[in-house]
Order: sequence, then structure tokens, then C-alpha cells
Amino acid sequence: MADHVARIVLGVGGGIAAYKAADLLRKLTEAGHDVTVVPTAAALEFVGAPTWEALSHHPAAADVWSDAKDVPHVQLGRAAALVVVAPATADLLARAAHGLADDLLTNTLLTARCPVLFAPAMHTEMWEHPATVENVDTLRRRGAVVLDPASGRLTGNDTGKGRLPEPAEIAQLAELLLDRADALRRDLVGRNVVVSAGGTRELLDPVRFLGNASSGRQGYALALVAAARGARVTLVSANSSLPDPAGVDVVRVHSAEELRSAVHKAAGDADVVVMNAAVADFRPVTSAAYKIKKTNGTPGPIELVANADVLAELVAERRSGQVIVGFAAETGDENSDVLELGRAKLARKGCDLLVVNRVGAGLVFGELDNAAVILDRHGGATEIDRGPKARLAAAVWDAVGQRLS
Repeated sequence: MADHVARIVLGVGGGIAAYKAADLLRKLTEAGHDVTVVPTAAALEFVGAPTWEALSHHPAAADVWSDAKDVPHVQLGRAAALVVVAPATADLLARAAHGLADDLLTNTLLTARCPVLFAPAMHTEMWEHPATVENVDTLRRRGAVVLDPASGRLTGNDTGKGRLPEPAEIAQLAELLLDRADALRRDLVGRNVVVSAGGTRELLDPVRFLGNASSGRQGYALALVAAARGARVTLVSANSSLPDPAGVDVVRVHSAEELRSAVHKAAGDADVVVMNAAVADFRPVTSAAYKIKKTNGTPGPIELVANADVLAELVAERRSGQVIVGFAAETGDENSDVLELGRAKLARKGCDLLVVNRVGAGLVFGELDNAAVILDRHGGATEIDRGPKARLAAAVWDAVGQRLS
């Protein structure tokens, strides 16, 4: 969440995904922000003004004539700390790219001097049409953030790339732009990155496993931010229930061995590999075919064997110029604090960067916020204060970008 209340304009385009913008509006207002909705006339055919006004507590008008005495077509853009357009239809992207000003929203886009975030939604053919591709390139070149749409079910029976990104993702990136206007700059265009996320599970029997409490939230935030910054992203997800981030290729795995295989396969042509997943150190030697029964009220012994050190393998096999990032979830011990253990792990693993965070009750696992220290192999350390996990993700990609350049 941003550290202060911000004035946000939420532009809503005329697509069937307009109903999802109501959820986005609620998320932004519940975060404490002052949000004014500016729908297009077509958007009001999908969701009426009373809905926007009830959720935002502001009038919602599409034309420049409502309350003309207040000059809303100028004042809204001037006063905004952020403009979010969701859904951004092909028509709306075209009008924005060509500087048209035929309604209140396009006027607001011309007068805004704050970050602008477009979340497209349309049919696949429209998204891939050369005209839309050129319009998106134009907007990005001018400094606007235009997300890639998600893939999945569209209207009717159609499926493909063109779904509106999840409102929670859009809200997460909106908060990041309020925190740092340059957090989603396009510095990873042309880069291929691999991110692992979640926690592996090692089956004891068909119903029990050895695992950990990782939700995958930090890894998903890393993938989401990397995609917004222009990277081609492969996310190797271990047992996370989170929805696939928009614009990201997701490979789902369960065990440490499955994760190992998937990461090595994806890392072959990657510029960056970020090992954020909580990988089990051990697995049972055998997994029972049937549910293990109690013997005299107690389970029998379980023999364990060590899993491969995937991070160390990646370092040993990396290509020239490839950047490798590790994560260390530490609690400290009776002899060393978290940072001392982190520096020792960085030296032992040999990766370029190691992100060290303290874990324990109420910390990191499953939480929306995170704090960490980014260590580099040359002795540097960057402390990231507690905040949304997308903020830490942006800081990690900043550090990666310095090494890529």
C-alpha cells in the first residue's frame, strides 16, 4: 500500500470486462485512495453510473459538459497522482495514442502529468492487429505503462490472449507506481527471465507431504513486475493457488525434482534466473502407495534423502552474462544473525545477488508485505523497508538491471 492517500482517476473503457473494474475500484478505495471514475459512453452501456458513484462517492460522467463550470476535462488530469485505465479497449488505446480528445477520459489523459497505467482487454485478433501493436508501442514510448493482457476465456466460447489482468494485479501495480513512478520502466525488453515461486511438496503417501508455508506471493510479484518491465517471463510455480500473472508463461510443479527439471529447462536460454521458491531440503526415500497407518499408536520411521541444490547447480552451469539471484529465508541462530548467515550463504552459493529476509510467525510467508536486504557478491547491501512485495520485486529488478547493463 502507498504511504499516503492518492487522488486516482480510474478510466473505464467500453468492453465486457468493465464489470471487473468495479472490483478494482473497491480495492483502490479500500486502500484509502480518493478515486474518481471516468467511464466512456460505451462503458456506461455495460456498468451504469450509479455503480461507479456508489463505490467511489464521486459523480461519474463520460462527457465534458457535466459540471462544465469546474472544467473537469482539465482539473481531473492535473490533480491526479495516477491514472489507471481498465479495461483499455482497442478503440481507447487508439484514441489515446493519437491524442484525440472527444470525451472526458481522453481529455483527462491529455492533461495528466502523472503516471498512466493501461490494462488492455479485447479479443486476441484485436490485440495482435498491427494497428493495436503500433498504438501500444507509441504509448509505451511516451512513458505510459501498458500491461500485456492475460490469456484465458474471452467472451462467448473464445479463448486466447486478451483477458483483463486480475484486478488484484492491476491494484498491486498501481500501488507500485504511486510508490515509485519509474518502477515499471521498460528496461527488461528483449530479456528472457525465469522465476521460481511457491513451496515444493514431497509426498509421504497419497495424502501427506513434507512442505513449507510459502504462498508464492513474492515470486508472483517478481514475475508480474518483470513482465510489466518488458521481459519474457517463465514462472515455475510450486503448489501456489494464486492466479497466473498476466503476460507470464506458467509451469506448474509439485516436488523439488519437478521444480529442478523445469527450472533447468527454462534456464537454458535465460538472461536471468531468480530462485525464489522455497525448495525442500529433503524428501522421503520412498513414497508409500497407500496412506501410512499407525503402528501401536505411532507412525513408523521415515527415512529422508537430500534434494539437489538447484541454485548451486544453476551457478555451476550458467552461461556467460547470465545473472542468477537467490533468496534466503533466515531466522538466525544462537551464533549468527540473519545477515551473517545470508553473507555466508551468498559466498557458498556463488550467485550474483542474494535476497535475505527474516521469516517466522507473521513474517513473509503468506503475508502481503515483505522486507529484505539485497546482498551482492561484491559486498554491497541494499535494505528494502517493509512494504508490498511488488516494491521488493522492483528493487530486485533494479539490481538485476545494473548487472545486465
